[in-house]
Formats: sequence, structure tokens, C-alpha cells
Amino acid sequence: MKRIGIVGYGSRIRRMAEELERFGRDIAVVAAVDPAEQDLRERYPERMAGVIFYPDATAMLDEAGLDGVMIGTRCNIHTELAIQVLERDLPLYLEKPVSIEEEQLLRLHAASQRREPKVVVGFPLRLSTLAREAKAILDSGTIGTIENVQAINNVPFYGSNYYHGWMRDDSLTGGLWLQKATHDLDYLTHLVGQLPERIVAVESKTVFTGDMPAGLSCVDCPHYTTCPESQYNLFTLQGIMDTLENEEDWWGGQWRCSFAVDTGNHDAATAILQYPSGAHLTYTQNFYARRTAAKRGASFIGYKGTLEFDWYRGEIVVHHHLSGRVERHDYSGREIAHTGRPGGGSSGGGAHFGGDMELARDFLNLLFGEGESRATLEDGLISAQLCLMAKRSCETNAFQTYAPLSMRQRELANAGVRR
Repeated sequence: MKRIGIVGYGSRIRRMAEELERFGRDIAVVAAVDPAEQDLRERYPERMAGVIFYPDATAMLDEAGLDGVMIGTRCNIHTELAIQVLERDLPLYLEKPVSIEEEQLLRLHAASQRREPKVVVGFPLRLSTLAREAKAILDSGTIGTIENVQAINNVPFYGSNYYHGWMRDDSLTGGLWLQKATHDLDYLTHLVGQLPERIVAVESKTVFTGDMPAGLSCVDCPHYTTCPESQYNLFTLQGIMDTLENEEDWWGGQWRCSFAVDTGNHDAATAILQYPSGAHLTYTQNFYARRTAAKRGASFIGYKGTLEFDWYRGEIVVHHHLSGRVERHDYSGREIAHTGRPGGGSSGGGAHFGGDMELARDFLNLLFGEGESRATLEDGLISAQLCLMAKRSCETNAFQTYAPLSMRQRELANAGVRR
């Protein structure tokens, strides 16, 4: 039996643990680190029956005799915990983003150079059915070389958590470039198949802003029954809250006002990535779309054709420019079209559009020595680096030039900056 330890036993890692169990392999979660031990034992008595809780990750790693580790903590401590696991040469499932600031990024990169990492990073989009099929079509040369990419992420529901819940605190998440765009810049990099030469980005906050007092909870607000973003109205008027499997997991039971002075996070942002060939990519995310305005996907345009897909609709469309033929690849029967759940897809194998199952498969392969990761630590480092570049571009109003992390470390060393 393979013994797994979990650091940060929240809803995301519980979902991934369930995905692991679906394969029927001889595994068990035997150890955990989480300050909510009592609550977890009360709510999930059967699942927690064989789990020993440790005071910290070091104790768990030293004492539990583990074969693999899963990390699902708040984002600001992903790097430190990942380094501890890398030093013990254990298979690791690491939630994204792998780092939320450059100092962390460089430390994690340095740790990854000391041995061959056995890591699966939580990037389900690149392993989703649509992305894998799109990759095969693009690589076949059907549309010619990729000259332009137009990518969009109109977020229909998560936006509420980014302004009501703990994710509004960018000291914990790094902000919405690292919390949300990290997924998209990862899958886009994977599909384009090359790294950009430079990045420029802008962000705005024009909707989730206001002058309500800091720290105000929805239930204490005089506008509770009329505010469209309150717990009350997201359920009764928008019909959104009923898609949650467990409200406590996602909101902590206490929503904060999304129109208060301490809300945090941009509510829309756009990045332009230019490649050495001259081709370029635009990516936009916004967090106030609702219902059928939901859209997540991209158009890849070449001289010979255009390939476009949208996870929310579960299809790929290929337009052949020279013949006028249009191909439609419908995957709605694969239960991968989005249903509005926070998990990113339908039940029956569709979580994150089928990507969660593939992440679980790869982690099991690492545990049993039967295969490799398709969402590697290097992929996680590159995505975090691109997100930090976009964030820095917003702060400086300037293009950011891409350079490998090894080169960045040498630059800092030459400048006398110790890392």
C-alpha cells in the first residue's frame, strides 16, 4: 500500500483524493497537517478514521513513513512546503500557483535543480479532453503555424469568492494573475509550444469597488436583501449558490462585502505575449460575467485555418481558410462541459473538464513508478514566472522581457543580491 500525507486538507485536495480513489489502486491517506482537524473529523468521520494529524509538515515528513505528499494549503506557503518534500525525494502533488513572488520562485527553481523532481502541479486545463484534442490538431499542422492567439476567461461564478472570501487577500494568493491566470497561461504555453519574448499587461478594478466599511460582513450589511452580490441574492435571484456542493468549504461561512474599501483584487485584466517569431497572444480575464456569458477558451489562428474551443460548451471548431470547410468536434457526450460548479465541471469524470482525473492518474503513476507527470514543476515555475511578469508590467506600465530563471538567478548574483 502507498501511504499518502496531505498538508492542507481543504475541499480542493479532498476532491483530488477522491479522484485518486476512483482508480482502485492500493493507496491510503494516512497523515495530514491542518489546523481544522476537529472540524474535519466531525464532518468526514469515515474519511478521517485512519488519518493521523501532525503539528506541522516537518513532523509529518519525518515520522509518517510516506510514499507521497499532496499540498493544498494557502498559496503563500506552497513554495516552502514543496522544497521540504523535494529534499526528501518524494512524489508530490502541488496545487497552483507554485510560488507567489519572485524570491519564492527562484528558491523553488534552485531546489528543483538539485534532483529530478517527481511532481504533478494542479494544472487540470492542460490535461482536459478539449486541450489534449486541440493540441493534437494544432501539432498536426492543420491550421499551419500559429500566428495569433485570442484567449478569454469570462468567470461566471468564482468571482464572488475572489471578493467575498479569503482569496480577496492577495498576500495569501499573490493576486488574480497568480490565482486564476496561472491556469490559462499554462495551458496556452502548452498549446502554443513556445515561450514568449516579452509581456505587457493592464488590469482594472471598476466593478467590485466602493466605500462600504472595511471588514463588513454580508449578513451585517443594511443592503443584505437588495445587494446582487450578497449570499441572499446569489441564491434567490441568480440561482448560483445552489450549485455549491459545500458552502462552508468555499466561503468559510462568513462572506465579506465585495463593495468595501478592503475588497482587494482586480476585476478584469489583459496580457499580451509576443513570441520570437513575431506572433502574439492576447489573454483577458474578467470576474463579473454571469450565466451564459461564461466563456473560457481560445482561438488559434494560422494562415491555413483557425481552431477555437470553449470549455463551457464542450466543443472544438476548426475553420479551414482555403477550402471553406468547417469541422465541429462535439465532446458534450463526454460529460466535460461546465455545469457551473466551483470544481470546474460535471460529475462522472468531468471535474475541471476531465483534467482532474488525468492529474490523479499522473500522481498515481509517480507513486507506483509507472509513468511521468504531464504537468511538471517546470511547467508550474514557468506559469508563475509569466504571471509575475504580467503583474509587474501592470505595476510599472512597461513591457517585461522573458528570461529563463537560471539566467535571472545569475543576474541577481552578479548584482550582489543573495537568494
